[in-house]
Amino acid sequence: MRSRIPRQQAQWPQAQAARGADDDAGLGAELAEVVAGARRRVVRGGDRHIDTAHLLHSLLECDPEVRAAFGEGATVARLLGYLVQRSIGYGLRWQGSVEDSGGLPVVEGVTGFSPLAAVCVERARKRAVRRGDGAVRGTDLLAALVAEPQARAVEVVRRAGVEPGEVVRGVDQRAAG
Repeated sequence: MRSRIPRQQAQWPQAQAARGADDDAGLGAELAEVVAGARRRVVRGGDRHIDTAHLLHSLLECDPEVRAAFGEGATVARLLGYLVQRSIGYGLRWQGSVEDSGGLPVVEGVTGFSPLAAVCVERARKRAVRRGDGAVRGTDLLAALVAEPQARAVEVVRRAGVEPGEVVRGVDQRAAG
């Protein structure tokens, strides 16, 4: 039986670039689902690139360690609420713009990511290496996302009443302990 719902195909070039992002990110199999989820949000939202807020949204949905980094209570629900609002209007001021702090070097080979998200992906890789592990964990990416003051993810985290520095310290303490 054929579905009555027509298959949607991305007809804009950014979606084509974003489609390969989970392969190009080099984050490994553990985070492929996170990148794929972020890529789907880009396509659905008509955004130009996977940005740090897309990655944060996917991390919160896919990774229990990332959710735990925000502690008990309603914080994760508030974060997800802001991220959902982004897709229905909150992020319209972001649409059509590229997330970039302007002061960071361009990272080559991370197709489909905003310049700032690409830098955060690279920083997550470096955190994994410093930790002595080749595999990048969701908490590595989370720490990299919320450590960058210009990131859209930081704006969302702050709006939810969370101090990004506390998240990074908590992730580092869990990794050390």
